[in-house]
Amino acid sequence: MNIKIEDKSEKQAEAFISGEIDAYTAPKLKEALDGYQSKENFTLKVDLSDVGYMDSTGLGVFVGLFKNLRTKNSELVLIGLSERLYRLFEITGLSEIIEIKNIEGETNGNL
Repeated sequence: MNIKIEDKSEKQAEAFISGEIDAYTAPKLKEALDGYQSKENFTLKVDLSDVGYMDSTGLGVFVGLFKNLRTKNSELVLIGLSERLYRLFEITGLSEIIEIKNIEGETNGNL
């Protein structure tokens, strides 16, 4: 798994993830995104368009990140999910609480 993070401004960053997010790589992802969890009034966009596989450990990273950001009045936006990844978030009900957009910016079911 590869992670590239671009700070767009003091209030926004975008992370580009590629590869697989599983029990072995999820700790690396969590560590890379940890610094953004304490920012207030912040938007963290995570581009998952190059992620081919994610397991429950990866979902756990995003749930924890979402909860921590929310306590700081910040938001998590996931973009570029494949149909397979989107279904994973949909089946678990996470698509109802975490904002998910495709690359063009359409929300949820418009993948």
